[in-house]
Amino acid sequence: MTERHPHGVDPAELEDAVLMHELAHLHATRHDTFLHGSDDALDRHTERTAELEQEYLRRHPHRQVTRGRTREGARAREIH
Repeated sequence: MTERHPHGVDPAELEDAVLMHELAHLHATRHDTFLHGSDDALDRHTERTAELEQEYLRRHPHRQVTRGRTREGARAREIH
């Protein structure tokens, strides 16, 4: 049985595809929530995004990191 979280399903209970779908939706709605959401909505959006991102990182600790997304890679771009 799926555990209920205070504001949704516990991220650990989500299947991988659902976790990815939820993350994509939160990332897609972030800007609008930031600009037009209430303080409570923005706080909840931030909390839920962090919960889901932490779960993703727990499941994928060795995810592929693009060199350009590291400090070293960013510095290399600045030189050129």
